[in-house]
Amino acid sequence: MKKAKNELPTRLEAGGVCFQGQDWGDINVSRVRFPAGADATPLLEGLPNNLCQCPHWGTVVKGSIHVTYADGTEETVNAGEVYYWPPGHTVRVDEDYEAIEFSPSDQMGELMKHLEAKLKG
Repeated sequence: MKKAKNELPTRLEAGGVCFQGQDWGDINVSRVRFPAGADATPLLEGLPNNLCQCPHWGTVVKGSIHVTYADGTEETVNAGEVYYWPPGHTVRVDEDYEAIEFSPSDQMGELMKHLEAKLKG
């Protein structure tokens, strides 16, 4: 099974943030894009500890992203690097960002529902 990244169905698009994704069995594959200045923290309010509870594995295609974990640890993931983010994180970007990401389908679905509700709020 394969698909061009730009052909993944759009699941959420608002304010320059775009999640395109599809479930393949128990795994969701997504193309994630954030514009410069985007901060996920306000959108995660209402989740446990106000942090994303979905684990993600991926690779940064463009730009870089700052990740803050529940314990306060921070790191930056740059284009060309791969990552794993356990449950309990938030992200922000200083420059336009794009990644290809893999997550458990059920948890990613819950995250998408939460983000959609916050954006409609």
